[in-house]
Amino acid sequence: MNNRSNTFNRRIFLGKAGISGAGLVLGFNWLSSCKSEDTTAVVPAENWYELNGFLKVGDNGIATIYSPNPEGGQNIKTSMPMLVAEELDVDWDTILIEQAPLDTEKYTRQFIGGSQAIRRSWEPLRVAGATARYMLIHAAATEWQVPPEEITTHAGILYHEKSGKSTHYGTVASAAMNVDIPENVPLKEKTDYKVIGTSRKNVDGKKIVTGKPLFGIDTQAEGMLIAMVVHPPAFGLTLKSIDDVAAKAMPGIRDIFRIQTYNDDYEWHYFDTNTFTDLVAIVGDSTWEVMQARKALNIDWQPFDAYEATQNRFGNISKRKFPAGLESSEKHLAAMKAVPDHEITVQRKDGDPDRIFKTASRVIERAYTAPFLAHNCMEPMNFFADVRSDRAILKGPLQKPEYTEQTLSARLGIPLENIEIDMTRLGGGFGRRSYAHWLVEAALISQKVQAPVKLIYTREDDMTSGIYRPTYMATYRAALDESNNLVGFHVRAGGIPESPLAANRFPAGAVDHYLAEEWILDSNITTGSFRAPRSNFIAAAEQSFLDEVAEAIGKDPIQFRLDLLQRAIEDPVGEDNDYDAERLAGVLTLVRDKSGWTTGSDKARGVSAYFCHNSYAAHVLDIEMINGAPIVDRVCTAIDCGIVINPDAAKNMAEGAIVDGIGCAMYGAITFQNGETQQRNFDRYRQIRHSEAPRSIDVHFVESDIDPTGMGEPAFPPVFGALANALYKATGKRYYDQPFISEQKVAG
Repeated sequence: MNNRSNTFNRRIFLGKAGISGAGLVLGFNWLSSCKSEDTTAVVPAENWYELNGFLKVGDNGIATIYSPNPEGGQNIKTSMPMLVAEELDVDWDTILIEQAPLDTEKYTRQFIGGSQAIRRSWEPLRVAGATARYMLIHAAATEWQVPPEEITTHAGILYHEKSGKSTHYGTVASAAMNVDIPENVPLKEKTDYKVIGTSRKNVDGKKIVTGKPLFGIDTQAEGMLIAMVVHPPAFGLTLKSIDDVAAKAMPGIRDIFRIQTYNDDYEWHYFDTNTFTDLVAIVGDSTWEVMQARKALNIDWQPFDAYEATQNRFGNISKRKFPAGLESSEKHLAAMKAVPDHEITVQRKDGDPDRIFKTASRVIERAYTAPFLAHNCMEPMNFFADVRSDRAILKGPLQKPEYTEQTLSARLGIPLENIEIDMTRLGGGFGRRSYAHWLVEAALISQKVQAPVKLIYTREDDMTSGIYRPTYMATYRAALDESNNLVGFHVRAGGIPESPLAANRFPAGAVDHYLAEEWILDSNITTGSFRAPRSNFIAAAEQSFLDEVAEAIGKDPIQFRLDLLQRAIEDPVGEDNDYDAERLAGVLTLVRDKSGWTTGSDKARGVSAYFCHNSYAAHVLDIEMINGAPIVDRVCTAIDCGIVINPDAAKNMAEGAIVDGIGCAMYGAITFQNGETQQRNFDRYRQIRHSEAPRSIDVHFVESDIDPTGMGEPAFPPVFGALANALYKATGKRYYDQPFISEQKVAG
C-alpha cells in the first residue's frame, strides 16, 4: 500500500467531526469534492450527525458523502465519491450522495473549472475514505479486544476471521471518534481497486430524464417574485434615463428601478467580469407580465467614455481597459491584421530564427482567425435571492461560488457568515457560469424590494450581454532548408482582448530555431473563459498549419508530428517545454492504430493532437461529402488523462467535447455592428444539429498509472484542427477562418 500523510492533528479533526446518536461525521477542509444521492434504493439511518462535513455514517451502517463542488454535467457528483467509496470500502449501491452548500470553512476549492476537479481531489478524497476506514477498524479492534491488523473490511462490514466476529460500520461509528487520527494512512494499490476504473451511472441520471427539479430555473419559494434586467443594446453604451410610467401601470408589476452591479470604487476580482454594470430591473408576479412590461419601457442610452477597472487576479493587481466607441467585426479584423510591431512581445526565442528565415530555401506562411463565440448554455442564466437587512439566502447554478460570495458580501454590505449559497445542478457551464454577475443582480434586486426573487435571463439577454470567447488571429511561418527539412518555426498570435499563445507547447522544444510572439488589443466587449480557454483556438491554427507543412515536405501528417516529437524526446530544445513529448506521441500512436490510419479509408481523413489542462488528446476525423455538404462519418479519439476514474463518464465527456467542437468550428460566430450583437437567438446563431453529429465516435484511453489529470476540456481543442484537415482532403481547399460553414453548404 501507499502511505499518505494526514496533516490533521486530533484537535483539528474533532473540530470538524462530531457524533449524534450513533452517527460518525468526518469533515476535512482539504477536500474539494464528493458525491451524489439517490434515495430510492437506500433507507437513511434514524440517527446521524449532520455536521458541515464530508462523510457521515448512520446507525444502520449507511454512508452519506457530501459533494461540495458544483455539478456542471461533467459527472463529478458520481466520479468524485467513487474515490471515497474505494478507500472507505463500502458497497457503491448502498451509499447516499448529497450536494453540499457553499462553505469555505469546511471545503477548499469549492468550484469547477480548468478540468481540475478530479486532479486536485485525487489524493485528498482517497485519504478521507481511508482515514475513516482506519478509525472504524480501530474502534472495532478496541471493542473486540483484537489487533486492528487482523480486521478486514468489505462492503461496509468489519470482519475478524479468527473470532468469527463481524459488524457493519454503524455499530462502531460513535466509538470511532475516540480513535487517534493516523499521521500516515495507507492507500490501496491500483491493482486492488474495486470501484475506481469501473463504470458507474450518473447518480442524477434518473432525476434528469424524469424532469425532477435539479436546476436553478426550477426554484420556487413562497412569495417569490420574478425579476428581469435590461442592459444596453450595444457595447459602448450606458444608461442615460428611464421612462417607466406606462410599464409600472401594467398588471402584475411590482417595481422598476435602476441597479448598479459594482460600486465605482470596487476592486474587481478575477470572475467579476461584466461590461453592463448599470441596469434597469423589472420585478413582477410572473415571467410573462415582466416580459410585457419590459417591452413598454422607454430607455435612453448614451456612449460611455473610456475607463479602467482595477482587477485582483488572485493577488495580482492589474488594470482592465475598456475603450470608448461602438466596435464592429470589420474593424476588429482590420485591427488584428495591422497590429504595429511595437505592440508585439516576444514570449520565447530559441536559436536564431531571424537568420534561418532569411536564408531558408522556402518559407510557408499562413494566417488563421476565429470569431467571438457565445456559450449558449441550455439552461438560461438565473438565480434565486432572498436578501434582507442582515442576511442573504441564494440558490442557483454557478461555477465559482466561493469567489462570487466575496463579491456579494462587498456589494451588499453583509458579512460572509450571513450569506448562504445553495448550488443547483448547472444546465451547462462551459465557463459562462464562472462570471456570476446575474447572482449579484438578483441579490441587489431582492435587497431593494425586500422579497425573494428569481432573476431570469432570456436567451437574447444572455447572447447579447457578453462573456464571449475572444476573437483571435494567429500567423504561422515555417522555414524549410534545401532538403525540405523544417528548420525554423514562428508563431505570432493575439486577440481581442487576450492572446491565445502557449509559447512553451509543442512544437516548441522540437525545432532548433523557434520564435513565439504575441499581441493584445483592448475592447469594451466582455469576454471570459470558454471551454479550454485559448487552447480552443491555438490548437486549431497550429494543427492545421502542421498538416500543411507536412504536405509541403511530403510526409504523412502523423509521422511528421511523431518525428518532431522524437526530437523533443531525445534532444529537446530549451528547458521550459510544458508538455511531455512521450505522452503526446503516445496518443498519436494510439489513434493511428485504432483508426486504421495506415490501411487507408474511403473517407477524407484529418488528424490533430494537442496537450492542454494536463492531458493529451488526438483525433482522426473522417468526412464524406453528400450533396456538396460535409458529413462527419467517424471520429476516432485517443486520450491520456492518467488513471480513468469512471470510464463511462470520461467517454461521455470526450464525446460531448467532439460534438461541441465540430459545432463551434463549423457554425459558431458572434459578430458586431456598431457595438450591437448581430446574433440574438438561435435563429441567427447556428448550433450543430443532431443530424450533423458524427455517425460514430470511438474513444480510447491510454493505459496509465499516472494520477488523473484533466478530462472535461482536453478533447475539445484538437477537434477544430482535425475537422479543418479532413475538410481539406474532402474539398481540396484549406480552411483558415472559422466558422467553416460560411464557405460550405449545409446537408439537407
